[in-house]
Order: sequence, then structure tokens, then C-alpha cells
Amino acid sequence: MVVTVNAGEKSSEVVRALCGSLAALVRAVGFRDLEGRLSCVMAFGSSAWDRLFRGPKPKDLHPFREIRGQHHAVATPGDILFHIRSTRMDLCFELATQIMSQLGGAVATEDEVHGFNYFDDRDLIGFVDGTENPADDAAIEATIIGDEDATFAGGSYVIVQKYLHDLSRWNELPVAEQEKIVGRTKLSDIELDDAVKPSSAHNALTTIIEDGKQLEILRDNMPFGDVGKGEFGTYFIGYARSPHRIEQMLVNMFVGRPPGNYDRLLDFSRAVTGTLFFVPSATFLEGVVSDAPIAGPTSIERGIEGTPPSPSDGSLGIGSLKRGKT
Repeated sequence: MVVTVNAGEKSSEVVRALCGSLAALVRAVGFRDLEGRLSCVMAFGSSAWDRLFRGPKPKDLHPFREIRGQHHAVATPGDILFHIRSTRMDLCFELATQIMSQLGGAVATEDEVHGFNYFDDRDLIGFVDGTENPADDAAIEATIIGDEDATFAGGSYVIVQKYLHDLSRWNELPVAEQEKIVGRTKLSDIELDDAVKPSSAHNALTTIIEDGKQLEILRDNMPFGDVGKGEFGTYFIGYARSPHRIEQMLVNMFVGRPPGNYDRLLDFSRAVTGTLFFVPSATFLEGVVSDAPIAGPTSIERGIEGTPPSPSDGSLGIGSLKRGKT
């Protein structure tokens, strides 16, 4: 869910109250089924941060920058992101209901998407999504802020975009052409050899190398759709310790590397939203209760891949993003 905070200090006070009580809310709902692995990430846009919190601001937090190239990455409104995950949709639904009940008239909903797992972690275009996600220590390295912004160590950045697919046109393409666009085989999910993979392939353009090192992000993309409306899409969710690496991926996709050599997947998939948020540490959120938020390390590192966060530990669990969750 992406919401905007309504005008007035009273609305801001309601949001700050939720910050301090969110962990308890997740525990209360998640306790109904501990194996449901319920979690919620609460993240804030640049303008909302200025309104809600005193003191310094995360150094790389800014409004989402639209990109105009062969295709358009739009920037859309959004003050707060709630990324709710569980193995059970009813737990997600109940937590979202409780969150919105507490917020009441303090916010307006900009977008709400219910994602689902599609077969063996595939997108609706038929390819496996998130194959190259980092795990364990690599996931922490990719997502969790450290000494580069010590005031906000333990936090992360997240960019979300809602893409709508033209599946009719996509499915008219021969599988071999689809594979060249994505850069992987469709059935076996094997990366194409560089000798046959075009430089415009999706996975080629989203690989970022700086100073000889690959800059990774953690994706938790989810397919969604409404068959009756003919709506089919992917909700892109990318976490990183700096938004720069995701922004560079998007420039490569929409403008091209070099310019003009853009991601051909965008000929069939259109971005209709775009927002950038900062995810503060659990310590920070808990401190908002006293109107004196304290930035610092958090327990989200405990939620790395293979060690899902317990609903009772207050962890945001960014590193625990893995498939098999709603």
C-alpha cells in the first residue's frame, strides 16, 4: 500500500503514533499463526520525512526522479509505503485493515496491490523473477546502510514501480525472441551465453558494475492481475543501501546503455507508478512514540535469507525477502 499523509499536524501525529505501535500490531496479528511469517516494512518518502520527523534526514532520500527515454518511468505521489508479507493472504489483509483503521482520515490511499506467487516464482510473462537475488551476508551488504550514513545505520532504501503488461502482444512473440529480450531461457531459467545475449537484454542492462564490483539490490517483485479487467502486471520492489544503484538500472532500462540501447521488455511492459522511500530501523520507529526518534542499528539484520524474522522480535526483516510469500 502507498498512501499520502493529509494536511495538518493532527494527521502527522496519527502517523507518528502508528510508527511506535507498528511492531506490536504485527506481533498481535502474526501471533494467530506464527508459521505465517507475517512482516511489514514501513517506509517514508522525502516530503513526508520533512513533515513527520525532527533532526537529520537520510542523506540519499529524495523524490523519485522520473526518467524520459525511449519509454517513460513516471513519478507518482506517495508519502508512506507499507510492504506487508506473509505465507497467508488473510494475515496480510488483517494487518492492512488494522493499519488503515489506526490511520483513519490521516491518510489517503494512492495505490494498493495484492501480489501472489505464480507457479515456480514466475512473472506473468512466464519467466522466473528474482533469480540473481543476493542471500545471507550478501543480502545485508546489498541492502543495509552502514557507516556511510551512520545516523541511519540499519535502514535501507526502497523503490517501487507498478508495471502493466501487454500479454497479448508478448505471447505473440516466439519464445526464442522472448528469451533474448529477458536474457534467460524461459523454461530452465538459465542465463543466455554472452555470445548470443543482446546488449539490450533486461538482465544485461540491470547489471551495474562500479570500480570492478557488481552493485546488487534485493528484489521482491510480485505478479498481480485482474483477469476480468484484462490487467496483468508486475509490482517491482527493490531494496538497496543506496538508491543510486536502482536509479542507474532504471536509466539503463528506459534510456539505454548506451542511449538508445534500451530494455525491449518495456515495449511490452509500461510503468504506471514510481516512488522512492527510506526504510528506517526498527529502533527509529519505536523511538517515534516519544517524539524523539533515535536512529541506529536494528534487528533487521537478523532476518537474513534462511532465518525469517519472528513476529515477536520487532524486526523489519528486509534481508528475509524470499519467494514463497504473498
